[in-house]
Amino acid sequence: MIRKGDNMKLYNTLTKQIEDFIPHNPKQVTMYTCGPTVYHYAHIGNLRTYIFEDVLEKNLEYLGYDVKRVMNITDVGHMTSDADTGEDKMLKGAKRENKTVWEIAEIYTKAFFEDTEKLNIRKPLIVEKASDHIDQYIKIISKLLEKGYAYIANGNVYFDISKVTNYYQLSEKNKEELIIGAREDVELDVHKRNPHDFGLWFTSSKFENQIMQWDSPWGRGYPGWHIECSGIALKFLGEYLDIHCGGVDNIFPHHTNEIAQSESYLGHKWCKYWCHGEHLNNASEKMSKSKGEFLTLSLLEQKGYKPLTYRFFCLQSHYRKQLVFSYEGLDIASQSYNKLLNKVNNIKKSAEGEINKEQVFKYQELFKEALRDDLNTSNALTILYDVIKDEELNNNTKLYLIADFDSVLSLDLLKEKEEKIEEELINYINGMIEKRNKAKQEKNYKEADRIREELKEKGIIIKDTKEGTIFEINK
Repeated sequence: MIRKGDNMKLYNTLTKQIEDFIPHNPKQVTMYTCGPTVYHYAHIGNLRTYIFEDVLEKNLEYLGYDVKRVMNITDVGHMTSDADTGEDKMLKGAKRENKTVWEIAEIYTKAFFEDTEKLNIRKPLIVEKASDHIDQYIKIISKLLEKGYAYIANGNVYFDISKVTNYYQLSEKNKEELIIGAREDVELDVHKRNPHDFGLWFTSSKFENQIMQWDSPWGRGYPGWHIECSGIALKFLGEYLDIHCGGVDNIFPHHTNEIAQSESYLGHKWCKYWCHGEHLNNASEKMSKSKGEFLTLSLLEQKGYKPLTYRFFCLQSHYRKQLVFSYEGLDIASQSYNKLLNKVNNIKKSAEGEINKEQVFKYQELFKEALRDDLNTSNALTILYDVIKDEELNNNTKLYLIADFDSVLSLDLLKEKEEKIEEELINYINGMIEKRNKAKQEKNYKEADRIREELKEKGIIIKDTKEGTIFEINK
């Protein structure tokens, strides 16, 4: 039972304000999160968004809510540009790897969930592939046509944004900002009534050899990107959605268009709270797959970092603040996380005393207060450290609170160590790589080769990549 005054406060992108979270149905929170487009590996910037959504869901449960969360898997090819133009992402992946689009979808869906499992990101209650719900999209599009919100032109079905008031409310953009020619990613489509009308269904494909196609009342074709999330959310969560999450790059046009088509279809307000996670940037720009050079969780592992070190790195920053990634920053997070684990382990070794319920309640309230404040994970971590260093708490009380907090933080604070690679070994490898890099800089290639062979003899294979030197350990 959520007590009066205990409501979580969330920043709502729609209203640009921090608001009390009050679900439509107090018995169950409905939550929708945009899933991956499975044409390539998720980069760590993508994964930051999924970490934020995971913490939000677990925190709502910690506060006493029952949460029903749905996520889509975009396995239907859609354009690389948000202007409904460019190359089909799934087809691009298939060409890159000489596989079918269906094989690509299966490979990268599996890879995505392997990454999220390593990061302790819970799989949503309902996960649905976009390709499984073509009938649902056709049903919605048909009604939008019937109600006059959509039109057919050149064999395609478009949504008419001029029929919607407050179309730009979520993004705070305006028509002048989006004039054709002012943005490189927008191409003029002479068949649209308005430049930013968006595709609901394409029968006149812009791509040769389009494979992913289905029959529809308007001809054989495929759905637009935006209709997929609306269709799946409406089907599994009903006409009133509490929370819709995603990255800030989803605000326009994806979430803007979801609102337009969903509320036009329903005839009433659809989703009350829109929550967006900020970008993870590298030194010069936001993380991107477009250049083919991007940081993956597997790459971090190959460099010797624990996946949960990256989760810890993200939790130290607020989800609505841009976070700059660097290996120096990750090293600091790794040291802090390992020290935290060691402190908890020392507490476990000398566990004693009865659990002090009064102190438990006090710290639980402080922890909830931090997370109720627009999911302030940095302050929540501070409360965790306060528990650990509180000399008035016996160790059993500390362990109880650590386990309790970790139901939200999900850092495996009490999990028995099952390290595959000892820290000393990692330090040795990184030291040898540093010596080798120095030898190469000094053009002492004989020494560089000697170091490579020494590592190889120990079953350690090093590889030089554009992102730096990585290693693998052959058992």
